[in-house]
Amino acid sequence: MTSMPPDAAHEQGRMQGFVAALLRHEGALVETIEPEGLEVLAPPPVQNALGIGELSRLGFGPTLPPSAQRVGIEGDWLDRFARLLGPRGRWMRRVLSASSRTPGDPERILGHELVLENATFRLLGVTPAWTRYLVLDFRASAVSDDKRDFVLRLGINLATGAVPDTVVAAVMATLEAGDADEGLPEDADLPAPWERSRVLDLVGRALPPRVEVALDPFVTGLRRRLGRDQDRLHRYHNDLHQEAARRTLTLPVGDPKRQREEQRAEAIEREYRARLDDLARQYATRVSVEWVRTLELTMPVQRFGVQIRRRKADRMIHLDWNPVARRLESPVCEFTASTERPSLVCDEALHLVAPAGLAPCTGCGRAVCRACHPERCPKCGVGVPARSTLTSRTG
Repeated sequence: MTSMPPDAAHEQGRMQGFVAALLRHEGALVETIEPEGLEVLAPPPVQNALGIGELSRLGFGPTLPPSAQRVGIEGDWLDRFARLLGPRGRWMRRVLSASSRTPGDPERILGHELVLENATFRLLGVTPAWTRYLVLDFRASAVSDDKRDFVLRLGINLATGAVPDTVVAAVMATLEAGDADEGLPEDADLPAPWERSRVLDLVGRALPPRVEVALDPFVTGLRRRLGRDQDRLHRYHNDLHQEAARRTLTLPVGDPKRQREEQRAEAIEREYRARLDDLARQYATRVSVEWVRTLELTMPVQRFGVQIRRRKADRMIHLDWNPVARRLESPVCEFTASTERPSLVCDEALHLVAPAGLAPCTGCGRAVCRACHPERCPKCGVGVPARSTLTSRTG
């Protein structure tokens, strides 16, 4: 029997636990059954919201219990659960207690996490602090000749502006294990909440590259199938076109049969191009992103003060070392906010950017900081390439 990948088994277990807890909270009687399923006696509101009968079986693994419906993030199950939940659970606040001892060898930790190709940096100090993480969950859907639904998580450190994916993943795993409390010291100095416009601006830059990474296996499969269909279409029409061309060459000029064969070859070419257009429409992918919930997580950290130097200018930034993840967050690329670490520093404002953020202008060839000039080159006025965009509903 083929075993399931550990990550997939873990996700299915989480989904089963979530559904069981939600149904019990809504007054349903729930019993665990094998393999990896639930037997549910549901009251009318639950039946109406989820579209299930009074007595139902739900399955979460590769093998379903007898007469069970398969439940997962694919299909419309997330929409059904949203109907049952309504507005509840969209916003939460949690406090996570953790040791705030200074990490060993801060210089080495900083040197591992921050690598700049055209600037230098210096650690000025490490101090205990408190921070707020704004953790936003999104549901993304990709629709083409196939459909994929998946969940994306984006965490923002409101003190430093970083988007530390790895750190947030480790902290959320601790929260799911139940290691949290509601106690916040009275003297805790928390960063101020961001304005909504500032949050949306960062989300608009940070989500597209993360969606592209998550979609890569899906898109790779689409391209493979598209290429296979294009090759099959080309072989079929090419054989027809070559046959018509051979017949044309055997007939004298002016012969009505020759004209018919020429017209047939033209019709084959038109049909081939039309079928290619149909394939392009069939495999065109529309991606939508919808906000699901926000968690404001407060916890202690160790704050690194770092001086960035480029030529004769310098700038101070802060990076937080998280005691739960036991690692230092990476600074965010101030142009793309992508998962790629910034490795360059611009001359104008000392923005930290990935190489794409200092790419040469297509008009004059001058390196342009896209964080300073997101729309056009300040020297020649040529517009710079826009960031990739997705259809989104962020609420």
